[in-house]
Amino acid sequence: MKFIINRELILTPLQQIVSVIEKRQTMPILANVLFKLDNNLLTLTGTDLEVQIVVNIAFDNDEQGSITVPARKLLDICKSLPSAVDIKFELVKDKLKVQSGRSRFSLSTLEAHDYPDFEMTAMDCQFTIKTAQFKTALDKTAFCMANQDIRYYLNGIMLGIFNRQLKLVGSDGHRLSIYEGEIETETGIESRIIIPRKGVLELTRLLDNDPEQEIQVEFSKNNIRVVIENLTFSAKLVDSKYPDFSKVFEQSFNSPVHVQKQVLKDALTRVSILSNEKFRGVEFVIEGNSLQISTNNPEHEEADEEIAIEYQGEALSIAFNSQYILDAVSNLDSEMAVLTIAENLSSCFIEESSEQNYKFIVMPMRL
Repeated sequence: MKFIINRELILTPLQQIVSVIEKRQTMPILANVLFKLDNNLLTLTGTDLEVQIVVNIAFDNDEQGSITVPARKLLDICKSLPSAVDIKFELVKDKLKVQSGRSRFSLSTLEAHDYPDFEMTAMDCQFTIKTAQFKTALDKTAFCMANQDIRYYLNGIMLGIFNRQLKLVGSDGHRLSIYEGEIETETGIESRIIIPRKGVLELTRLLDNDPEQEIQVEFSKNNIRVVIENLTFSAKLVDSKYPDFSKVFEQSFNSPVHVQKQVLKDALTRVSILSNEKFRGVEFVIEGNSLQISTNNPEHEEADEEIAIEYQGEALSIAFNSQYILDAVSNLDSEMAVLTIAENLSSCFIEESSEQNYKFIVMPMRL
Protein backbone atom coordinates (compact mmCIF):
# COMPACT_ATOMS: atom_id res chain seq x y z
CA MET A 1 0.00 0.00 0.00
CA LYS A 2 1.44 3.34 -1.09
CA PHE A 3 -0.13 6.75 -1.64
CA ILE A 4 0.53 10.50 -1.50
CA ILE A 5 -1.99 12.89 0.04
CA ASN A 6 -2.00 16.59 0.93
CA ARG A 7 -1.66 17.37 4.64
CA GLU A 8 -4.83 19.50 4.69
CA LEU A 9 -6.94 16.63 3.35
CA ILE A 10 -6.00 14.22 6.13
CA LEU A 11 -5.41 16.52 9.13
CA THR A 12 -9.03 17.42 10.00
CA PRO A 13 -10.33 13.82 9.65
CA LEU A 14 -7.54 12.62 11.95
CA GLN A 15 -8.42 15.29 14.52
CA GLN A 16 -12.09 14.28 14.40
CA ILE A 17 -11.28 10.60 14.83
CA VAL A 18 -8.65 10.89 17.57
CA SER A 19 -11.12 12.54 19.94
CA VAL A 20 -13.19 9.33 20.22
CA ILE A 21 -10.15 7.15 20.92
CA GLU A 22 -9.60 6.65 24.64
CA LYS A 23 -6.04 7.08 25.90
CA ARG A 24 -6.31 3.91 27.98
CA GLN A 25 -7.50 0.97 25.94
CA THR A 26 -8.53 -2.56 26.84
CA MET A 27 -7.35 -3.64 23.37
CA PRO A 28 -4.13 -2.16 21.91
CA ILE A 29 -5.63 -1.97 18.42
CA LEU A 30 -8.30 0.47 19.64
CA ALA A 31 -5.54 3.09 20.00
CA ASN A 32 -5.06 2.86 16.24
CA VAL A 33 -6.86 4.41 13.30
CA LEU A 34 -7.95 2.05 10.54
CA PHE A 35 -6.82 3.02 7.02
CA LYS A 36 -8.73 1.49 4.10
CA LEU A 37 -7.56 2.48 0.65
CA ASP A 38 -9.74 1.61 -2.34
CA ASN A 39 -8.57 3.34 -5.51
CA ASN A 40 -9.70 6.99 -5.23
CA LEU A 41 -11.16 6.69 -1.72
CA LEU A 42 -9.34 6.61 1.61
CA THR A 43 -11.52 5.65 4.59
CA LEU A 44 -10.37 6.43 8.14
CA THR A 45 -12.09 4.75 11.11
CA GLY A 46 -11.71 5.25 14.84
CA THR A 47 -13.74 3.75 17.68
CA ASP A 48 -13.83 2.90 21.38
CA LEU A 49 -16.60 0.33 20.70
CA GLU A 50 -19.22 2.74 22.11
CA VAL A 51 -18.75 5.58 19.62
CA GLN A 52 -17.33 5.39 16.09
CA ILE A 53 -16.34 7.98 13.49
CA VAL A 54 -15.73 7.08 9.84
CA VAL A 55 -14.42 9.68 7.37
CA ASN A 56 -14.15 9.21 3.61
CA ILE A 57 -11.48 11.19 1.74
CA ALA A 58 -11.59 11.33 -2.05
CA PHE A 59 -8.29 11.92 -3.87
CA ASP A 60 -6.44 10.74 -6.98
CA ASN A 61 -5.00 7.30 -6.36
CA ASP A 62 -4.99 3.80 -7.87
CA GLU A 63 -3.81 1.71 -4.89
CA GLN A 64 -5.69 -0.65 -2.58
CA GLY A 65 -4.97 -1.96 0.91
CA SER A 66 -5.70 -1.60 4.61
CA ILE A 67 -3.73 -1.25 7.86
CA THR A 68 -4.05 0.27 11.34
CA VAL A 69 -1.56 2.78 12.81
CA PRO A 70 -1.26 4.62 16.17
CA ALA A 71 -3.79 7.46 15.85
CA ARG A 72 -2.35 10.08 18.19
CA LYS A 73 1.23 9.65 16.95
CA LEU A 74 0.12 10.00 13.35
CA LEU A 75 -1.95 13.08 14.18
CA ASP A 76 1.00 14.69 15.99
CA ILE A 77 3.23 13.99 12.98
CA CYS A 78 0.76 15.57 10.54
CA LYS A 79 0.20 18.60 12.82
CA SER A 80 3.95 19.19 13.07
CA LEU A 81 4.47 19.29 9.29
CA PRO A 82 4.24 22.59 7.34
CA SER A 83 0.89 23.60 5.87
CA ALA A 84 -0.22 22.29 2.48
CA VAL A 85 2.69 19.84 2.04
CA ASP A 86 2.23 16.45 0.41
CA ILE A 87 2.71 13.42 2.67
CA LYS A 88 3.80 10.07 1.29
CA PHE A 89 2.59 6.91 3.04
CA GLU A 90 4.09 3.53 2.23
CA LEU A 91 3.55 0.19 3.96
CA VAL A 92 6.84 -1.74 4.16
CA LYS A 93 6.42 -5.11 5.90
CA ASP A 94 4.95 -4.26 9.32
CA LYS A 95 5.90 -0.55 9.32
CA LEU A 96 4.12 2.44 7.80
CA LYS A 97 6.70 4.83 6.37
CA VAL A 98 5.61 8.47 6.47
CA GLN A 99 7.64 11.00 4.49
CA SER A 100 7.30 14.70 3.72
CA GLY A 101 10.23 16.71 2.39
CA ARG A 102 13.23 15.80 4.51
CA SER A 103 11.09 14.43 7.38
CA ARG A 104 10.81 10.66 7.66
CA PHE A 105 8.92 8.57 10.20
CA SER A 106 8.39 4.84 10.68
CA LEU A 107 5.26 3.80 12.58
CA SER A 108 4.36 0.38 13.96
CA THR A 109 1.17 -1.19 12.60
CA LEU A 110 -1.40 -3.83 13.47
CA GLU A 111 -3.31 -5.89 10.94
CA ALA A 112 -6.58 -4.40 9.64
CA HIS A 113 -8.44 -7.73 9.89
CA ASP A 114 -7.95 -7.61 13.69
CA TYR A 115 -9.74 -4.25 13.94
CA PRO A 116 -13.03 -4.88 15.80
CA ASP A 117 -16.34 -4.43 14.01
CA PHE A 118 -18.72 -1.83 15.39
CA GLU A 119 -21.98 -3.66 16.02
CA MET A 120 -24.88 -1.98 14.25
CA THR A 121 -28.52 -2.99 13.88
CA ALA A 122 -30.71 -2.04 10.92
CA MET A 123 -31.78 1.60 11.09
CA ASP A 124 -35.59 1.74 11.03
CA CYS A 125 -36.04 5.50 11.70
CA GLN A 126 -34.49 8.44 9.88
CA PHE A 127 -34.98 12.17 9.43
CA THR A 128 -33.04 15.18 8.16
CA ILE A 129 -32.37 18.35 10.13
CA LYS A 130 -30.28 21.48 9.71
CA THR A 131 -26.92 21.45 11.51
CA ALA A 132 -27.69 24.69 13.38
CA GLN A 133 -30.96 23.41 14.86
CA PHE A 134 -29.51 20.09 15.98
CA LYS A 135 -26.46 21.75 17.53
CA THR A 136 -28.65 24.29 19.34
CA ALA A 137 -30.84 21.49 20.70
CA LEU A 138 -27.78 19.64 22.01
CA ASP A 139 -26.15 22.78 23.43
CA LYS A 140 -29.32 23.73 25.32
CA THR A 141 -29.54 20.34 27.03
CA ALA A 142 -26.08 18.71 27.17
CA PHE A 143 -24.82 20.73 30.15
CA CYS A 144 -27.51 19.12 32.33
CA MET A 145 -26.44 15.53 31.67
CA ALA A 146 -25.25 13.50 34.63
CA ASN A 147 -21.68 12.22 34.67
CA GLN A 148 -21.15 8.65 35.90
CA ASP A 149 -24.45 8.63 37.79
CA ILE A 150 -25.57 5.24 39.11
CA ARG A 151 -28.86 5.96 37.28
CA TYR A 152 -27.16 5.34 33.95
CA TYR A 153 -30.14 6.59 31.91
CA LEU A 154 -29.26 10.11 33.14
CA ASN A 155 -25.75 9.86 31.66
CA GLY A 156 -27.01 11.02 28.29
CA ILE A 157 -29.69 12.96 26.41
CA MET A 158 -33.21 11.78 25.66
CA LEU A 159 -34.05 12.45 22.00
CA GLY A 160 -37.71 12.20 21.11
CA ILE A 161 -39.14 12.58 17.63
CA PHE A 162 -42.91 12.81 17.13
CA ASN A 163 -43.54 13.32 13.42
CA ARG A 164 -42.28 16.91 12.99
CA GLN A 165 -41.74 17.67 16.68
CA LEU A 166 -38.23 17.29 18.05
CA LYS A 167 -37.64 17.11 21.80
CA LEU A 168 -34.34 16.78 23.66
CA VAL A 169 -34.12 16.44 27.44
CA GLY A 170 -31.10 16.39 29.75
CA SER A 171 -31.10 15.94 33.53
CA ASP A 172 -28.76 15.03 36.38
CA GLY A 173 -31.59 14.58 38.89
CA HIS A 174 -31.21 18.09 40.37
CA ARG A 175 -32.03 20.08 37.24
CA LEU A 176 -33.60 19.42 33.87
CA SER A 177 -33.45 21.17 30.51
CA ILE A 178 -35.91 20.73 27.66
CA TYR A 179 -35.56 21.80 24.05
CA GLU A 180 -38.58 21.58 21.75
CA GLY A 181 -38.64 22.51 18.08
CA GLU A 182 -40.08 21.57 14.72
CA ILE A 183 -38.19 20.07 11.82
CA GLU A 184 -39.07 20.97 8.27
CA THR A 185 -40.31 17.62 6.94
CA GLU A 186 -42.77 15.09 8.27
CA THR A 187 -41.13 11.91 9.54
CA GLY A 188 -44.01 9.69 10.62
CA ILE A 189 -41.80 8.64 13.56
CA GLU A 190 -42.98 8.34 17.18
CA SER A 191 -39.94 7.30 19.19
CA ARG A 192 -37.63 8.11 22.10
CA ILE A 193 -33.97 7.13 22.47
CA ILE A 194 -31.15 7.96 24.91
CA ILE A 195 -27.84 9.09 23.36
CA PRO A 196 -24.91 8.39 25.74
CA ARG A 197 -22.90 11.24 27.24
CA LYS A 198 -19.77 10.68 25.16
CA GLY A 199 -21.82 10.47 21.98
CA VAL A 200 -23.53 13.76 22.79
CA LEU A 201 -20.22 15.54 23.46
CA GLU A 202 -18.69 14.21 20.23
CA LEU A 203 -21.74 15.15 18.17
CA THR A 204 -21.74 18.68 19.58
CA ARG A 205 -18.10 19.06 18.56
CA LEU A 206 -18.69 17.68 15.06
CA LEU A 207 -21.63 20.01 14.31
CA ASP A 208 -19.50 23.13 14.00
CA ASN A 209 -19.60 23.26 10.21
CA ASP A 210 -22.02 25.08 7.89
CA PRO A 211 -25.14 25.84 10.02
CA GLU A 212 -27.43 25.65 6.96
CA GLN A 213 -26.14 22.22 5.99
CA GLU A 214 -28.62 19.36 6.30
CA ILE A 215 -27.55 16.22 8.12
CA GLN A 216 -29.20 12.83 8.19
CA VAL A 217 -30.04 11.21 11.51
CA GLU A 218 -30.83 7.49 11.57
CA PHE A 219 -31.52 5.32 14.59
CA SER A 220 -32.74 1.94 15.73
CA LYS A 221 -33.46 0.50 19.16
CA ASN A 222 -29.71 0.04 19.78
CA ASN A 223 -27.79 2.55 17.65
CA ILE A 224 -27.77 6.07 16.27
CA ARG A 225 -25.99 7.17 13.11
CA VAL A 226 -25.50 10.76 11.94
CA VAL A 227 -24.21 11.47 8.43
CA ILE A 228 -22.45 14.84 8.03
CA GLU A 229 -21.13 15.21 4.47
CA ASN A 230 -18.24 12.72 4.19
CA LEU A 231 -18.30 11.83 7.92
CA THR A 232 -20.44 9.16 9.58
CA PHE A 233 -20.87 9.24 13.36
CA SER A 234 -22.28 6.17 15.11
CA ALA A 235 -22.98 5.42 18.76
CA LYS A 236 -24.59 2.72 20.86
CA LEU A 237 -27.69 3.91 22.66
CA VAL A 238 -28.37 3.66 26.38
CA ASP A 239 -30.59 0.62 26.87
CA SER A 240 -33.13 2.09 29.26
CA LYS A 241 -36.29 4.16 29.51
CA TYR A 242 -36.00 7.86 30.35
CA PRO A 243 -37.96 8.83 33.50
CA ASP A 244 -41.35 10.51 33.13
CA PHE A 245 -40.90 14.16 34.09
CA SER A 246 -44.37 15.37 33.00
CA LYS A 247 -45.66 15.59 36.60
CA VAL A 248 -43.45 18.60 37.26
CA PHE A 249 -45.76 20.58 34.96
CA GLU A 250 -48.91 19.39 36.76
CA GLN A 251 -48.76 21.67 39.80
CA SER A 252 -49.70 25.19 40.88
CA PHE A 253 -47.24 28.01 40.35
CA ASN A 254 -46.62 31.46 41.80
CA SER A 255 -46.72 34.54 39.59
CA PRO A 256 -43.77 34.71 37.20
CA VAL A 257 -40.71 36.82 38.02
CA HIS A 258 -39.39 38.91 35.12
CA VAL A 259 -35.77 40.00 35.43
CA GLN A 260 -33.05 41.34 33.15
CA LYS A 261 -30.89 38.33 32.23
CA GLN A 262 -27.54 40.14 32.46
CA VAL A 263 -28.43 41.85 35.74
CA LEU A 264 -29.31 38.50 37.31
CA LYS A 265 -26.15 36.84 35.94
CA ASP A 266 -23.89 39.60 37.25
CA ALA A 267 -25.49 39.65 40.70
CA LEU A 268 -25.37 35.85 41.02
CA THR A 269 -21.73 35.76 39.93
CA ARG A 270 -20.76 38.34 42.56
CA VAL A 271 -22.76 36.87 45.45
CA SER A 272 -21.71 33.27 44.77
CA ILE A 273 -18.05 34.20 45.33
CA LEU A 274 -18.71 33.81 49.06
CA SER A 275 -21.00 30.78 48.81
CA ASN A 276 -20.05 27.37 50.16
CA GLU A 277 -17.53 26.03 47.62
CA LYS A 278 -19.07 22.56 47.64
CA PHE A 279 -22.81 23.34 47.49
CA ARG A 280 -22.77 26.83 45.87
CA GLY A 281 -26.03 27.68 47.68
CA VAL A 282 -27.67 31.12 47.46
CA GLU A 283 -31.00 32.30 48.88
CA PHE A 284 -33.59 34.21 46.85
CA VAL A 285 -35.98 36.46 48.79
CA ILE A 286 -38.66 37.78 46.44
CA GLU A 287 -40.92 40.59 47.64
CA GLY A 288 -42.68 43.17 45.51
CA ASN A 289 -40.41 44.31 42.70
CA SER A 290 -37.25 43.32 44.53
CA LEU A 291 -35.10 40.17 44.51
CA GLN A 292 -32.51 39.85 47.25
CA ILE A 293 -29.79 37.28 46.63
CA SER A 294 -27.69 36.31 49.65
CA THR A 295 -25.25 33.64 50.80
CA ASN A 296 -22.77 32.70 53.52
CA ASN A 297 -20.08 30.08 54.02
CA PRO A 298 -18.48 28.05 56.85
CA GLU A 299 -15.94 30.84 57.37
CA HIS A 300 -18.86 33.10 58.41
CA GLU A 301 -18.43 35.29 55.35
CA GLU A 302 -21.53 36.79 53.79
CA ALA A 303 -22.69 38.48 50.61
CA ASP A 304 -26.01 39.88 49.45
CA GLU A 305 -27.30 41.99 46.60
CA GLU A 306 -30.68 43.41 45.68
CA ILE A 307 -31.90 43.73 42.10
CA ALA A 308 -35.08 45.09 40.49
CA ILE A 309 -37.65 42.64 39.12
CA GLU A 310 -41.27 42.57 37.97
CA TYR A 311 -43.38 40.42 40.30
CA GLN A 312 -47.00 40.59 41.44
CA GLY A 313 -47.27 37.62 43.79
CA GLU A 314 -46.83 37.03 47.50
CA ALA A 315 -43.42 37.27 49.15
CA LEU A 316 -41.42 34.05 49.15
CA SER A 317 -37.99 32.69 50.01
CA ILE A 318 -36.18 29.80 48.29
CA ALA A 319 -32.56 28.61 47.88
CA PHE A 320 -30.74 27.24 44.83
CA ASN A 321 -27.36 26.07 43.65
CA SER A 322 -26.11 29.30 42.07
CA GLN A 323 -24.27 27.49 39.27
CA TYR A 324 -27.47 25.76 38.15
CA ILE A 325 -29.25 29.11 37.83
CA LEU A 326 -26.27 30.65 36.03
CA ASP A 327 -26.09 27.77 33.55
CA ALA A 328 -29.78 28.12 32.75
CA VAL A 329 -29.79 31.91 32.38
CA SER A 330 -26.66 31.81 30.23
CA ASN A 331 -28.48 29.57 27.75
CA LEU A 332 -31.35 32.02 27.25
CA ASP A 333 -31.23 33.98 24.00
CA SER A 334 -33.52 36.83 25.07
CA GLU A 335 -32.64 39.82 27.25
CA MET A 336 -35.32 38.94 29.81
CA ALA A 337 -35.44 35.84 31.98
CA VAL A 338 -38.72 34.52 33.40
CA LEU A 339 -38.54 32.55 36.66
CA THR A 340 -41.69 30.72 37.75
CA ILE A 341 -41.59 29.02 41.16
CA ALA A 342 -43.99 26.25 42.18
CA GLU A 343 -46.33 27.16 45.03
CA ASN A 344 -44.96 24.29 47.13
CA LEU A 345 -41.41 25.54 46.40
CA SER A 346 -40.50 22.18 44.81
CA SER A 347 -39.12 23.54 41.56
CA CYS A 348 -38.38 26.66 39.53
CA PHE A 349 -38.93 27.05 35.79
CA ILE A 350 -36.55 29.33 33.89
CA GLU A 351 -37.45 30.34 30.34
CA GLU A 352 -37.65 33.22 27.88
CA SER A 353 -40.58 35.63 27.78
CA SER A 354 -41.36 35.10 24.09
CA GLU A 355 -39.67 32.01 22.62
CA GLN A 356 -40.79 28.77 24.23
CA ASN A 357 -38.30 26.35 22.61
CA TYR A 358 -36.18 26.05 25.72
CA LYS A 359 -37.13 25.45 29.36
CA PHE A 360 -34.93 24.82 32.35
CA ILE A 361 -36.14 23.39 35.64
CA VAL A 362 -34.04 23.48 38.81
CA MET A 363 -34.84 21.90 42.16
CA PRO A 364 -34.31 24.01 45.29
CA MET A 365 -31.84 23.19 48.05
CA ARG A 366 -31.64 23.65 51.79
CA LEU A 367 -29.12 26.10 53.19
